[in-house]
Amino acid sequence: MTQDAFFVEGYAGQISYTAGQELTLHVSSTAPCFSLRCERVGQTREEVLSESDIPCQRYPVPHEASAHGCDWPSAFRFVIPEEWASGYYEFTMEIGDDGGAFEQRSARSARATGYFVLRSSRPQAKMLLALSTNTYAAYNNWGGFSLYAYHGRGGVQGNRVSFQRPDRGLFDRWEAPFVRWAEANGYALDYCSNLDLERDASPLDSYALLLSVGHDEYWSAPMRDRVEAFIGAGGNCAFFSGNSVCWQVRSEDEGQALTCWKQRFNQDPAFRGDRSLLSTLWSHHLVQRPENTLTGVGFLHGGYHLSHGQIMDGSGAYTVHRPDDWVFADTGLAEGDEFGAAHTIVGYECDGCEFTLVEGRPQPTGRDGTPENFTILGTAPAQWHPDDSEWYDAWQPGHRGHAVMGHYQRGGTVFTAGTTDWSHGLGGDDPIVEQITRNILDKLTK
Repeated sequence: MTQDAFFVEGYAGQISYTAGQELTLHVSSTAPCFSLRCERVGQTREEVLSESDIPCQRYPVPHEASAHGCDWPSAFRFVIPEEWASGYYEFTMEIGDDGGAFEQRSARSARATGYFVLRSSRPQAKMLLALSTNTYAAYNNWGGFSLYAYHGRGGVQGNRVSFQRPDRGLFDRWEAPFVRWAEANGYALDYCSNLDLERDASPLDSYALLLSVGHDEYWSAPMRDRVEAFIGAGGNCAFFSGNSVCWQVRSEDEGQALTCWKQRFNQDPAFRGDRSLLSTLWSHHLVQRPENTLTGVGFLHGGYHLSHGQIMDGSGAYTVHRPDDWVFADTGLAEGDEFGAAHTIVGYECDGCEFTLVEGRPQPTGRDGTPENFTILGTAPAQWHPDDSEWYDAWQPGHRGHAVMGHYQRGGTVFTAGTTDWSHGLGGDDPIVEQITRNILDKLTK
């Protein structure tokens, strides 16, 4: 005798909320009820809600759940109290029983997690951290498909992903170390989702500094328009991230899904219309809006470091080029020094720019969209994997790039770390990475 599947899983009705709004959880389970625990994940995990014996039932998984969501009814509703702080919230659903009725009486249990973002309805902090929720959805293959082929059913890559399905998110990998360090060091943060930047649900003009951390890969045109206007009006932005603003996406279903055709851009309906809205590389020559003009750097002149079989002998460190810059204050670094190797802060995916050497120091050419006043502070070798690059008709086979760290000013100041793994240095208590991060946060929030 084989027992039936035993599971619980679910998702929040929205990606983000504010206090006073009604949170809904949409749950499917083989058990007749589940218990729920909700925690704010910051410097510590703070339990804010605990409920038991919540009725639920099993619902089918629609054939196109990956693209169009599950459409499960809500199993739990709760008005978020005003005292809940802005942040990343994880909810845990659990079930258990004593096994079969007459045999197989082993205790069974199952648990699953999901997330939502709580933004501030009354901004108090100087900094707004925009969590990379579009990237979470892009990599989520629940239901069979994501925006990637490597873990898609049958090796198939999707072109549309829904937020209305279970998703554990990617917060723990990059953003959590940054958040723990920031909150432990007295930096107050407000939080929002990528979608909030698009909807202007968290007004940027309430903050001195917008933060992007980790792997903020998927941006829509409205998101980018708002952030560029914020910078142009004097707002500051710090990308402690890499592979940032790489792919253009379009939100659909009032923000409940996003589309990105990526390498198959000629199948995108926008290919027959306004090609500036093609859901492919922002750096694509048909889009003509490289991410460099926003972040200062881009993936076409970056690539992988200690990842995807590329630069596997790399040190994971940046080499310093301009130690007298304000970013390096109180670090004791000298020109040519390396930092960050112990925690491989240069790793996974990196952004760079085209540059030449002027008196032995790298200086951007500006031909790739990088602002001419962009100051290159550090570099490390990086390159694309051929499988990821040679679909692009403007790619130069064999091209090798760099991870590039630097900053520029256009109204406000924009800093970029040029690597997804900067926060790993904070998680590892690297004193130089910590000091550089303090210098940036302190200067850009004055």
